[in-house]
Amino acid sequence: MRSILMTLMLMLSTVAVAQSAERLYNEGKSYYDRERYTEAVPRLKAAAEKGHKKAQYRLGRCYDKGYGVKEDDQAAFRWYLKAAQQGHAKAQYQVGKCYKNGEGVEKNRVKAFQYFEKAAKQDNGKAQLALGKCYLKGKGVAADRAKAISWLRKAVKDEQDGKEILQELRAEAAAGDVDAKLILSLVKK
Repeated sequence: MRSILMTLMLMLSTVAVAQSAERLYNEGKSYYDRERYTEAVPRLKAAAEKGHKKAQYRLGRCYDKGYGVKEDDQAAFRWYLKAAQQGHAKAQYQVGKCYKNGEGVEKNRVKAFQYFEKAAKQDNGKAQLALGKCYLKGKGVAADRAKAISWLRKAVKDEQDGKEILQELRAEAAAGDVDAKLILSLVKK
């Protein structure tokens, strides 16, 4: 009887912690969405410290962009990584970018590729584009034109990001970017 009561109390406390993390995240997100970052950050941080992956991702964005806090690439990377390790696709893409560019962490093309791949497999269009570029140029992985084309086509057809990706590629190509021109030629076929 005592062990049942203890188990029940443990379950209730776990639910309460999860609810409070969700409540804190929702409050923080509400402030974030209204660009009231100094009010968002404490709530996001409290939720993030409780393990809330969306809060961890948004807190990473705050540190990445200097929203409500001093810009800090290392802090951004740490928070992105925590969310990425919980399977958050946008955070996985951001961790890939950090490794690719050496922002907040030592540059590592192989790890960048690995995180881009994780996010791309969750239908993240920006990660699909990044993964396609990795395969196209052999960055972090052996070059593979067929895989590059497959991922690049998925990126431009992505429901959420595809139109924006295509617009950016066209703008870059118009500005003379050789890689953008190549990618556009590959996705048209």
